[in-house]
Amino acid sequence: MKPLRLGVLGVAYHFISRVLRPVQKSSLIELYAISSRSLEKSKNVSEKYNIPKYYGSYQDLLNDKSIEAVYIPLPNHLHLEWIKKSADAGKHIICEKPIALNTTEAKEAIDYALKKGVKIMEAFMYKFHPQWTYAKDLIKFGSFGKIQSIHTFFGYSNSDPENIRNIKSMGGGAILDIGCYAVSSSRFILGSEPKRVISLNDFDKNFGTDILSSGILDFGGVRTVFTVATQTFPWQKVEVHGSDGMFTVDMPFNPFDDYPAKITVNTSNGIREIRFDPVDHYGLEFEEFAKAIRNDTEVPNPPIDAINNIKVLDALFKSGETGNWINL
Repeated sequence: MKPLRLGVLGVAYHFISRVLRPVQKSSLIELYAISSRSLEKSKNVSEKYNIPKYYGSYQDLLNDKSIEAVYIPLPNHLHLEWIKKSADAGKHIICEKPIALNTTEAKEAIDYALKKGVKIMEAFMYKFHPQWTYAKDLIKFGSFGKIQSIHTFFGYSNSDPENIRNIKSMGGGAILDIGCYAVSSSRFILGSEPKRVISLNDFDKNFGTDILSSGILDFGGVRTVFTVATQTFPWQKVEVHGSDGMFTVDMPFNPFDDYPAKITVNTSNGIREIRFDPVDHYGLEFEEFAKAIRNDTEVPNPPIDAINNIKVLDALFKSGETGNWINL
């Protein structure tokens, strides 16, 4: 398969620290160009990491007709604008989560891209890790009886006022940044959508962003509970409880790419650990995206999933404001 020629809009820390290396190692992707609002910054990144081309604006990169697809790791409030401009340039798009600030923007961005004839995918890398494929199969084949509840915690500590995760106008806050994982993973593993949600949110008095948010998602017979936090001891875990057993995904969203991942299973037969060889789920994600473009098939994380996920996030915010259950 001919490698997919990829350009990147922005020199985000997330891209450099997590995405750049596995993408460069892949034989299915050619990391061809990087762009920044600062030509000097993009030039420095280009030279340091051996990226062939660099540009001093996002639009200049989009004007390069040799680039087939773009990765958008920009702050959340810029996603809609640059999805549209990327689609205008005929580039296929993989965009960081959440794909937009709200459901209205998400629909607008996706509809625009699809009408322009380009593929668009929200970047939820965890879905491509073998531990999640295995976890989904555990439920699918009834290993734990009737699934009753999923408990998720995801938190980190970040009090930097300059960090985009703490800037409300840029789409910062716990729900949009990491609550999206708690919601997405429950929907992914159950293969269904919640019927209603309720949420309780605490906000930073200076930032205005939610820093401690908890929610219940009612799937009708299954309830999922989560807490996400941005000013807490860093930790993450997903527990799935059923009538005949339970299992824990110990590092559900940020497993190390050089150390085995693990699921702990607890049933009447005892406790066992299932280990998975180290992989880089970012690399797997981009490779599957590239295959979908080369084979002209649906992207592995379809656009409707991005819309359905942010619908739940919007409902959680609304519930936090009203104190009521919100029907979906």
